Amino acid sequence: MQSLTYGHLIRGNRNFRNLLAGQFISELGNWFNFIAGLGLVRLVSDASPTAAGLFFVARLLPFALASPIAGTFVDRFSRRQVMIVTDLARVVVALSFLLVTSPENLWIAYLATVLLHTLGAFFDGAKNAAAPNLVGKEGLLAATALLFSTRFLLMAIGSALGGWAAAVFGYEVAFIINAASFLASAYTVWLIPEEATRDEETGARMNSMRFRRKQTPPSEQPNFVAVEPRESFLTELREGFKYAKNTHFALTILVMNVIWATGGGAINIIFERLGGVHYAEAEGWNPDIAVALLWTATGLGLTAGMLIAHRTSVYIDRKKINHGFIGWTLILHGVLFAAAAYMPTLWTFAVMVFISRAIVGVEYAVQETMFQRSLPDYIRGRMSTIERGAELTVFGFVSYAASGLMFYMTPQTLTIISGILSGLAGVVWFVRERRVAE
Repeated sequence: MQSLTYGHLIRGNRNFRNLLAGQFISELGNWFNFIAGLGLVRLVSDASPTAAGLFFVARLLPFALASPIAGTFVDRFSRRQVMIVTDLARVVVALSFLLVTSPENLWIAYLATVLLHTLGAFFDGAKNAAAPNLVGKEGLLAATALLFSTRFLLMAIGSALGGWAAAVFGYEVAFIINAASFLASAYTVWLIPEEATRDEETGARMNSMRFRRKQTPPSEQPNFVAVEPRESFLTELREGFKYAKNTHFALTILVMNVIWATGGGAINIIFERLGGVHYAEAEGWNPDIAVALLWTATGLGLTAGMLIAHRTSVYIDRKKINHGFIGWTLILHGVLFAAAAYMPTLWTFAVMVFISRAIVGVEYAVQETMFQRSLPDYIRGRMSTIERGAELTVFGFVSYAASGLMFYMTPQTLTIISGILSGLAGVVWFVRERRVAE
């Protein structure tokens, strides 16, 4: 299938530009919040690894648990309205971090983090379900790469700026910027027409009815007529899980990403312990800036990988090596991340992180495009959030478990284990896809 280039998509699709702009602004604020929130927890808890672990769980687990519900919700109701309402609600929640001033009210930071990422699950579910309709199949690869690459670029820019702002101006400024970013995002989503966010059948389903295709002449567009009330929310939620279980490719993506998360989930603690503690003490780094540097390397690497995904996809399509490409790149990125544990300085560690993330970035763009193209629109919200929710559930538990392991092993040892486990996702891919070939 011929894919649009990045330039053609951005210049020719106003609705996608608005969605991309909204994500860009809100993700910038999110990374200000992440660096500032983590620094605030470190400061108030006297650098407790358990407190840091709880912060990561509060970021990841609510998003994961809310995702299947959010996916079903955005397949039933207006995706545009969901994005606007959740953005406005997050303005208020982001400002509540300003109330945290002592260990006694640290719980506010945890609660605000839970609420931010619960609401984020609904926003992301709506955005991921709407995006393919905004760009069409021919624009999906470029859109996927741009949405994720700008997110990861903001991981780099936002974490760097957030670390700098926290060190120079204090944490309060970062939290205010985060709140303002959600307000701007809500405005850009408001500019997108409602009908552009779903196809005709899904739009009809959102009117709480079940449908059959109405017979029309070949020259006319097909449409749908209501025949009876649609199924309940819980029934449609179960339908999503049933689709994931019974569809081989969807289940492969789900299992593979869960396996990746068993290693990838430790990255939060690895960066916090290596950057904020080990290299900060060994080389005299400011802890916030050291952690931000590692997230910057991660974001730049993923962005670089995403941006070369279009040319890479054209090449591997021509050579018909898509499946081998996904498996081997996953294995290679895990090996390189494990090797980063042997780097003597923060800079050399950051370089290895950059290379590893660039490899997995291009792999993820190709994988996610294949996944989105395989899904019918009416169930896309559920499948996107079930897959993401399962991955982040494991990611959250592993983050907390990794914080406990810091009492028994070095962060370098944890880095090696993380790389090996995340690389196993490539092995799972080969095993699952070999069965299809056979």
